[in-house]
Amino acid sequence: MQKILISSCLLGHPVRYDGAGKRLQHPILQRWFEQGRLVSLCPEIAGGLGVPRPAAEQQTGGRVITVTGDNVTESFESGARQALLVAQANHCQIAILKARSPSCGNEEVYDGTFSGHLIAGSGVTAKLLTQSGITVFNESQLPQAAQYLRELERLS
Repeated sequence: MQKILISSCLLGHPVRYDGAGKRLQHPILQRWFEQGRLVSLCPEIAGGLGVPRPAAEQQTGGRVITVTGDNVTESFESGARQALLVAQANHCQIAILKARSPSCGNEEVYDGTFSGHLIAGSGVTAKLLTQSGITVFNESQLPQAAQYLRELERLS
């Protein structure tokens, strides 16, 4: 059975920068949970950041800076490496990550100005997973992820 790496916050774990979770209620996710497919991880926690923590955004050049001006790039990169190791240890070929996150966003991220403006791009973890051959979806793409998973399992 194919395992799926998932952002811990999407399972309701209070790991986000603001100390909250973003529990996702969806029949596809519920089915995967019941099947024991989900491997939960928060890359920012894995990288050594606490909860709560200052909001962070990626800036041009890939640096990740908090709203208070601290450079947390190293923690984000460490968390991404940890996520990759967990995914590889569990033979995950697919990940469901939190949209727009500086770690997990797979299509767009905030632009680094803390103005709420989104730009095309990927978070640090999403980028590393994708470069390593793991297909990344966000929480609004569960039907596409389910279809991809069916294809993976059909081919194996």
